Amino acid sequence: MPSSLSRGAESACSTASSYSCSGRPGTGAAGGELGIVIVTVNASTSSICKGRDSLGATTRFQRQVRTQPPATPSVISTLPSVSLSFETPGSVCQKGQAAVASAILAQTALVESAQAIPPGTAGGQGQGQMLAPCDCFLKVPAQPRARLPNLTAPAPSNVLKFQINAVSAPARTVEICPELVVPCTVPKQTVGGEKKKKGNWVHHGGSLPAMLEALEHVQDVGEALWPWKDTLSSRERTIILKEQKDWRRAVEIFDWFRRERGHELNVIHYNVVLYNVGKARRWGLVLRLWHEMHSFGVAPDNSTYGTLINMCCKGGRGWATLVWLGDMCKRGLMPDEVTMSIVMQAHKKAGEYETAELFFKRWSSDSIRRMEGRPHYSLCTYNTLIDTYGKAGHLEKVSDTFNQMLREGVVPSVVTFNSMIHAWGKHHRMEQVASFVQMMEEFRCFPDTRTYNILISLYRESNDIDSAEYYYWKMKAENLVPDAVSCRTLLYGYSTRDMVTKAEALLKEMDERGFVIDEYTQSALTRMYVNVGMLEQAWCWFDRFHHHMNSKCFSANIDAFGEKGYIVLAEKAFICCRKKKMLSTSACNVMIKAYGLVEKLDEACEIADGMEKYDILPDYVTYSSLIQLLSTAKQPKKAIYYLEKMKGVKLLSDCFPYSVVIGSFAKNGDLRMAEYLFREMIMSGVRADVFLYSILIDAYAEIGNVQQASAYFGLMKKDGLCENVAIYNSLIKLYTKVGDNCMVKEAREVFESLKVRGSANEFSHAMMVCMYKKVGRYDVAHMICKEMLALGLLTQLLSYNSVIQMYVSSGRMEEAFKIFTKMLASNTPPNDTTFQALRVILVRSGVTKNETRRALSSAVRSTANSFQHSIIDQCAKRTHPFDIDNCERCYFFVLWVLRTKI
Repeated sequence: MPSSLSRGAESACSTASSYSCSGRPGTGAAGGELGIVIVTVNASTSSICKGRDSLGATTRFQRQVRTQPPATPSVISTLPSVSLSFETPGSVCQKGQAAVASAILAQTALVESAQAIPPGTAGGQGQGQMLAPCDCFLKVPAQPRARLPNLTAPAPSNVLKFQINAVSAPARTVEICPELVVPCTVPKQTVGGEKKKKGNWVHHGGSLPAMLEALEHVQDVGEALWPWKDTLSSRERTIILKEQKDWRRAVEIFDWFRRERGHELNVIHYNVVLYNVGKARRWGLVLRLWHEMHSFGVAPDNSTYGTLINMCCKGGRGWATLVWLGDMCKRGLMPDEVTMSIVMQAHKKAGEYETAELFFKRWSSDSIRRMEGRPHYSLCTYNTLIDTYGKAGHLEKVSDTFNQMLREGVVPSVVTFNSMIHAWGKHHRMEQVASFVQMMEEFRCFPDTRTYNILISLYRESNDIDSAEYYYWKMKAENLVPDAVSCRTLLYGYSTRDMVTKAEALLKEMDERGFVIDEYTQSALTRMYVNVGMLEQAWCWFDRFHHHMNSKCFSANIDAFGEKGYIVLAEKAFICCRKKKMLSTSACNVMIKAYGLVEKLDEACEIADGMEKYDILPDYVTYSSLIQLLSTAKQPKKAIYYLEKMKGVKLLSDCFPYSVVIGSFAKNGDLRMAEYLFREMIMSGVRADVFLYSILIDAYAEIGNVQQASAYFGLMKKDGLCENVAIYNSLIKLYTKVGDNCMVKEAREVFESLKVRGSANEFSHAMMVCMYKKVGRYDVAHMICKEMLALGLLTQLLSYNSVIQMYVSSGRMEEAFKIFTKMLASNTPPNDTTFQALRVILVRSGVTKNETRRALSSAVRSTANSFQHSIIDQCAKRTHPFDIDNCERCYFFVLWVLRTKI
C-alpha cells in the first residue's frame, strides 16, 4: 500500500538547501526569481465519482505562483492564483503548453538554482495574508464535491478521461507530455544495484520473479518486458517499480509504462516513483512528476502528500514540507497520523515547539470529531510528542504524555526512553535520568548505542566524567560497539579536563578503528596540550590536521595558543591559516585578542588594518576589541580612530565602544573629552545605557562635582533607565567626598534603600564609614563596621583602610590593631594609606620618628608575598623586634610595637 512507503516519523528536517539542475531547453528564460508553485485542483470540476469509469467534464487546474519562498518555514502564503485550462490535447499544444512550461520552470527555478532565495525572504508586494499550516487545516474546509454528470453517455473524444485509480490518456507526444529528463542511463552492470538472488522474488508469485530477473539482466526495458507487454496488471507494475533500488532505473521503467499504450498509470504508481526520486533528492524530477500527474488527471491522494512531505522533511526542506501541507489542506485532505508526526518533526527541527504543539492539538481535535471519541495514538506519535515537549523544556507535559501512553497500554520503546533521558538530563535532573535507566530494565527495553551516547554526553556536561566513562565501558561490556559519537564525546570530556593520559589512550583506539576527528575535538585537544604546557605535542597535533582544517578550526587553534600567551605559536598557526587561504574575520579577531593579551597593540592594529587586503571585512568584534584594548592601555586618542572607522562602516549599534573610550578619558582626568564624546554619541542616535551613565557619575563623584554628577543622574532617570548599585555607590562616594553635613541625609537615604533591596555591598558600607568619620559621627561609623564584620563584608583593601582610619581617628587603637591583624591574616597586602594610619599608632605608642620612618618606608617597599599566616604566630614568639631578617623585619616590628605598647 502507498501509505506504507517508509514514511517514518523520525525523519530529520532542517532548513532548505539549494540544488543545481539544468532546466529544460526551449521553455524560455523566466524573468526574476520565482518560488515554488502550489498546484491546486478545482474540486468542482475535477471531482471523481465513485464507481464511474470516465468523466465527461472540462478539467481546470489552478496554479498559485508565489514570487518568493515563504517568509518563515512555519507559514504558507495565500496568493493570487493563475488558472491554466486543460481542455483538449490540441488546446494544450496550441495555447497551454507555453504556460505549463513556464509554470514548471518557475516552480523549479528557485529550488534548482544556486542562487536560491532562502526561506525567510520577504515576499513581494501584492501578496496575500500569511497563513500558518495549522490555521489552513481548520480555516480551509474541504470543498464540496460537485455532482458529476451522467457518465453513461460517451465522453467527447477531445476531453481527458479519468478513472478511479488509473488514467487512460491519449498518445503521449513531446508536445503533450515532455519526457522526464534522467541525467544518465543506468549501466547494464548496475541495473539492479547489488545482485539479488532469484529466490528473494519468489514470494511475489506469478510472473513477477521472471519479470524482475529480466529487468536485472536486460538493459532495454521494452526488450526485458516484451513477453508480458500485453498482460501486465496494475499490481505488477507497482511491484516492479517498488523493487527498483536505483531511482534512475525506476524512472526509466516508469517512462516506458507511460509511453506504451494500454499501461495505465494510477496514483499508486506515481507515489512509488515520487518516493524513489524524492529519496534521491532529485527535486526537479519530483516537481515534473507532480505536474505530469495533473496533466493526465491523476488526482493526488493522502499518501501522495504524505510521501512528498516525508521526502522533503528527510531531504532537509522543512519549508517545502509546510508548503505541501498547505496545499493538502486546501484540497480538503486530512493528514493521517504519520503525516502529522512528520509535520511536527519539521516544526520541532526548526525550533518552533509551540507551533508543533498547536498543530497537534488542532489535528487531534479534528480527529476526535471524526472518530466521535478519544483517539488512540501510536507509539510513533507518542515518541514525537515526548521529544517535542522535551526539547521545548516542558517536563511536566513530558511526564503527562508518558503516563497517558502507559495508561493506554502503549509499551514504550528505546526511542521513548532516549527522549525522556535527554529531556530530563538537559535540565540537570540526573536523579530522574538514573530512574529512567532503571525503568528501561523493568520494561526489558535494552539501551542501544544512542542511549549510551546520550548518557555519556549528559554526564560529561554535568561535570561527572567518571559516570560518563562508566557508561562508555558498560556499553562495551554489553557487546555494543561505541561509534564515532561515543568516542568523540568522551574524548572531548577528557580534553577539556586536561586528562592527557586517558585522552591519548582513547585517541589511539579511535585511530585504530579509523574514526575521524571532528574540528571541535581537534581544537579541544590542542587546548588541552597547551593548558598542561606540552607545547611540542600541541604543535604536532595542530600540524597533523592543519592541511584539512576549515576557517573555524583554525580560529579555535589560534585562540588556544594565544589565550595562554604563547604568541609565537599563535602567529605560526595564523600564518598557516593565511597560506591555506582560510583567513576569515574570526581568525583575525582571535589573533587581535592574542596580541592584546601580551600587550602587543601595534601588531593587533596591523592585523585589523591589513584585513581588507585579503578581502576580509572587519566586523563589530574586530573594532570593539581594538577600541577596548587601546582604551585599557591608556591610549584613548588612538582608540577614537577605530571608533570613527566603525561609524563609517555603520557597525556602531550600541554604546559599548563609546563607553570604554569615555571611561579611559575619565580615568585620565580628561572629563572635557569625555563630555564631548558623550554629546557626539547622543547626536549620532546611539542611546546611552546604565553602564555609561555610571562611568560619568563616578568620574564627577571622584572630584566632588555634585552638580555634574546630579545632572547625569537626572538624565539617566529621564531616559527611563533603572539605577544600579554602582550608581548608588558613586552617589555615596560623592556625598562622602563633599563631606558636608547637608549631604549626610542624602547618603543615608541612598544607603538605606540599598539595604532594603539587599544590594548594599562592601563598597557601600566602606563609603558610609568614610562619610561618618569625616563628619565626626564615630559611633554610627562603629556600628557600620560591626555590620561589615557580621556580614563578611571586610575583604578588600579599601574597606580595611577605611575601618583602620576610622578607628585611629576615634582613638580606638586596640580595634585598629585587631583589624590590621585580620588584614594580614587574610593575605591582603597593605599599601601606603594603611601605613600612614599605622604611623599615628606608632607615634602615639612612643616610637621615635626615625624608627617609625625606617619601619614604614621598608614596609611600603615590600611586596605582597611577604605576608603569610605564620607572621602573626611567629610574632608572638619574638622578644625583640629586630630578632628577624630582611623584608619581614618591618612587619614584625610594627606588630611587636602594637602588641607591647597598646
